[in-house]
Amino acid sequence: MFSTAITKKSFLCDDFLLESEFAKLLYHQYAKGLPIIDYHNHLSPQEIAENKQFRSISEVWLAGDHYKWRAMRTLGIDEKFITGNASDQEKFQKWAETVPYTLRNPLYHWTHLELKRYFGIDALLNSENAHEIYFQTTEALQEHAFRAQGLLQQMNVEVVCSTDDPIDSLEFHKLSQKNAVVPKLFPAFRPDKAFAVENPKTYMAYVGKLSDVVGFGINNYSDLLQALQNRVDFFAAHGCTISDHGLEQLYVFKLGKYSPDLLFQKLLYGQTLGEEEINYFKFHTLLELCKMYHAKGWVQQFHLGALRNTNERMLSKLGPDTGFDSIGDYPQALGLASFLNLLDSTDQLTKTILYNLNPAYNEVLATMIGNFNDGSVKGKIQFGSGWWFLDQKDGMEKQINALSNMGLLSCFVGMLTDSRSFLSFPRHEYFRRVLCNLIGRDVDKGELPADEKWLGKIISDISYYNAKAYFNF
Repeated sequence: MFSTAITKKSFLCDDFLLESEFAKLLYHQYAKGLPIIDYHNHLSPQEIAENKQFRSISEVWLAGDHYKWRAMRTLGIDEKFITGNASDQEKFQKWAETVPYTLRNPLYHWTHLELKRYFGIDALLNSENAHEIYFQTTEALQEHAFRAQGLLQQMNVEVVCSTDDPIDSLEFHKLSQKNAVVPKLFPAFRPDKAFAVENPKTYMAYVGKLSDVVGFGINNYSDLLQALQNRVDFFAAHGCTISDHGLEQLYVFKLGKYSPDLLFQKLLYGQTLGEEEINYFKFHTLLELCKMYHAKGWVQQFHLGALRNTNERMLSKLGPDTGFDSIGDYPQALGLASFLNLLDSTDQLTKTILYNLNPAYNEVLATMIGNFNDGSVKGKIQFGSGWWFLDQKDGMEKQINALSNMGLLSCFVGMLTDSRSFLSFPRHEYFRRVLCNLIGRDVDKGELPADEKWLGKIISDISYYNAKAYFNF
């Protein structure tokens, strides 16, 4: 006779995502209490430095979060309640109506984990309790501990690195450092606009702004590189040790195929470059930047594979970064290998993190890092954590498995939020639980020894200590 009894675990219990006793031991004893180093996010440095007080849960939680926006649009909610002029309470009500329908999407886990960790709310958010939860959370946000710095401190965040354009004054990083703000705030150099030459008018307008910042004219390619070096020096003087790039892919060219100065002169006179010329300019400029990073001892990050701004109608209406991007299917292996090899051939390849958006390329990147780890630095070339559409349970597990099978998981620098929300930091907890569960599962299957002390050290290193050593903040 088969039993029809169902064994149920309570949702978001202390052992959430932890399937075995050994996984529970690893998480609670070796991961849970560690600080967070969030080395890549899109938080506002101004809001951190000025310790912003948020007027409502909608402002801190919904504004700028295109993950949530995509879900609401899918459910048929009008844009008025997403990015439009509806009130904060109306927008929250519509999000609350959406949440029950996000089951099996990471938003369902993240939403309830964030309500629980920041506000102590165990209830499942829905249309019926939205009014009560809106006012409960908004009231809490008026307390000092729920201002921008307090929200980070609640999650034991030690370091945050923002994402900053070369022309940024870094005034709020300076203010943060002057006032010894906790957590520490460091800039990250994001020069994508410095080689975004698809539109000559837009590009030269940016070059004009860069010229104003550095205080000299940019009339040729040499001037451009000098200006970028000036900004790299400036960022380094204010604590920057990281660069970051959002790239579709890296390109394969023989050096000298085109003259970057002649290409720059074309842009200067408003001429549109051909596709191959555009790609060569990007390739050559990024190569020169990477040499600057190596000279500074920085870590460079390449986020590869996003297909951006696919909906032209909504792009013209709302602008970029509003939820109309997806996974691209760009070739990666040859261009990436050739680019890294060019830098390595002159011993100018700095510490590098490669992030992959297309899971079909997980094994490509997991093997690529081994080509350029030269023994000079532990984990010099890293296969970065599951990114954007892949920073969920399945995506994390696939990235961890690919790295484990083809590299050394023990050298991994772990998780980051890549987020615009101050309430997103429980994603580090989410990652740590997933990691501990995978290791615990291997122990239960007899594929790893039940060596608590050693496996606990590996878990602690991936959760915190590897990043602390790698970035040298």
